[in-house]
Amino acid sequence: MSKALSKAKGFKKTKSGTYLSMATTAFGAVAVVKQVKKARLENDTLRLIDAAVSAAAIVTGIAILYRELKRLGDDDVLLG
Repeated sequence: MSKALSKAKGFKKTKSGTYLSMATTAFGAVAVVKQVKKARLENDTLRLIDAAVSAAAIVTGIAILYRELKRLGDDDVLLG
């Protein structure tokens, strides 16, 4: 394993890396909103279902990352 790859994997275990992952995951919500708007405009039920599944994946991802922040002992006031 290269040194840079090792550092990148280690960054994921930091508070900063977790916050970055949360932001990246939340940014995916923009694409889901666009997908929902397009699906509603076209009355496309299958795209709406796909958007709902994608939204559930985003929520789950954020929840997992939030749990990781708690494990890292983040003392941020917003996290309680």
